[in-house]
Amino acid sequence: MEAGAEQITVWTLFLEADPVVKGVMLILAVASIWSWAIAVDKWLQFGDLDAQARKFEREFWSGRSMDDVDDRGGDKPRDALARVYAAAAREFREARRAGLAGDAGQQLLDRVDRLMQAQISREMSRASRNIGFLATVGASAPFIGLFGTVWGIMNAFTNIAAQQQTNLAVVAPGIAEALFATALGLVAAIPAVIFYNKFAGDLDRFADRLETFSDEVAARMSRRLSERG
Repeated sequence: MEAGAEQITVWTLFLEADPVVKGVMLILAVASIWSWAIAVDKWLQFGDLDAQARKFEREFWSGRSMDDVDDRGGDKPRDALARVYAAAAREFREARRAGLAGDAGQQLLDRVDRLMQAQISREMSRASRNIGFLATVGASAPFIGLFGTVWGIMNAFTNIAAQQQTNLAVVAPGIAEALFATALGLVAAIPAVIFYNKFAGDLDRFADRLETFSDEVAARMSRRLSERG
């Protein structure tokens, strides 16, 4: 009995499983590994976004003129807030070179706002990439594991009927293989749901930060136009 118990391991459960159950296990294992890879990547990405945003906000509100901030940002800014600001600053500079007349100032502010909104959409698309996969794994992995369990239990009962034996040594391996599929589904789904909720919150806060910053930039440009007017 002890030798048989020692043979029932995670590896033997996988090797002795039905091909369909084995396929379910492989799918869930790959989904779990992929989810963790995305989670680590997003954790680092959001940490980097927050650090870069704080650094740019300090520079933006450090008392420098807008021209100084433009020079600091360069032609190819590397962080999200700098890219949003660069989209507005480029249009603002072009309009200044062309000259403003009549109600052109308000039209300029409208164009600047649309450009910043477009850039914010691009930044949000970049930041949210692959997060949907976590939601998919969290929602579907338990059901995939349950399918493997149901299939495995069907095979277990078929084997019991074929051998015409109901002792524990015959029943236990098949039931264990079936339940292992459900366990893998939960192992894949639970972290994916936790990480998805965490990153969804980070994404909302990042969106609010970009929107607030774009409003501040628009207000600063409006004040500058009023001073020139």
